[in-house]
Amino acid sequence: MKKRILIIGACGQIGTELTAKLRELYPAHKVIASDIVEGDEEMMKSGPFELLDATSYSEIEDIVIRHEISEVYLMAAMLSATGEKFPMKAWNLNMNSLFNVLNLAKEGKIEKIFWPSSIAVFGPTTPKENTPQRTIMEPSTVYGISKQTGERWCEYYYNKYGVDVRSVRYPGLISYKTMPGGGTTDYAVDIYHKALKHKKYICFLNAETTLPMMFMDDAINATINIMETPAKKIKTRSAYNLSAFSFNPEEITESIKKHIPDFTISYEPDFRQAIADSWPQSIDDSEAREDWGWEHQFSLEDMTKIMLENLKGKY
Repeated sequence: MKKRILIIGACGQIGTELTAKLRELYPAHKVIASDIVEGDEEMMKSGPFELLDATSYSEIEDIVIRHEISEVYLMAAMLSATGEKFPMKAWNLNMNSLFNVLNLAKEGKIEKIFWPSSIAVFGPTTPKENTPQRTIMEPSTVYGISKQTGERWCEYYYNKYGVDVRSVRYPGLISYKTMPGGGTTDYAVDIYHKALKHKKYICFLNAETTLPMMFMDDAINATINIMETPAKKIKTRSAYNLSAFSFNPEEITESIKKHIPDFTISYEPDFRQAIADSWPQSIDDSEAREDWGWEHQFSLEDMTKIMLENLKGKY
C-alpha cells in the first residue's frame, strides 16, 4: 500500500471511529492520527499519533512531509451549538484548517483530501422536505456559514488547481462509542444514555422537531467509500447530500419505549431550537447514490437496538 493517511481531529466524535476503521482496513502504521490533545488508550496504542494544532500550516506540513502523507481526512471542527458561543474561535478553526490542507494539496504535498460539510449549510429559506443537492443555502449559524464557505473553497480549489477534495454533508450522527461534540443533534445520543440511567429525558428541542439523522457506522462507511471512489465518478466537488432517515424526539422516544416501556420524555427547548428549525427535515441524496454508490444500512429501529445493547453495561 503506497497511501499514507493523516486524520486531523482524530479524537473527535467522528474522528475516533474513523481512525479505528481506517486502521482495520489499512496497515495501522500508515494511518497517522492527530489532534490538539492525546487520544484514548486504544487510539494511542493502535498506531502512530501526533499532537497537532490544525490551524498551524507549518505543523501540518511537518507531519505530511515526515510521514510521507498522501491522503488527509480533516475532521477538526467546532460544531453548531458550541460555535454559537465562540463565533471567532469556530470560524478560525473551521476555515484556517481547511485552507492549510487545500494549500498543501495545491502545492502537490497531498494527493487527496476529505473535508466534512453538514446539513448546517442550509438555512430557514431552504426547502425543508427532500432538500435537493443544489438549492438555496442561507445558513444562520456560525458553523453553517463556515461550512458553506468551505464548500465554495473546495470547489474553487478543484476547478482552479485540480485539488482532489471530496466532501459529504453529514446529517446528525449517532454513536455509542463517543460522547457528543457540541452539536444541535446531540440530543439523539444523550437520550439513550438518560433512558438507561434515569428512564427519563428532558429534551432541548420540541417534540415535533424532525431532522435528518444517521448511525455512525453508515457515516464512517460513506466517508471511506467516497475517498476510495475513482476521481472520475466524483462529479460534485462542493459536498454531496447524505441521508439515512429522519425522526423527531417523539419518534425516537417511541423506538426506545419498545425496549424500555417506562421511559418518559419532557421538553424544555433552548437556543438550539432555533438552529434546528433552520435545518431541513429530510434530504435528497440521490446524486451520492448514483455517482459513487452510497447506500445506508441502518434504520432507526436498528440503531436504537444497537445503542441500548452497547450502552446498558455503563449503567
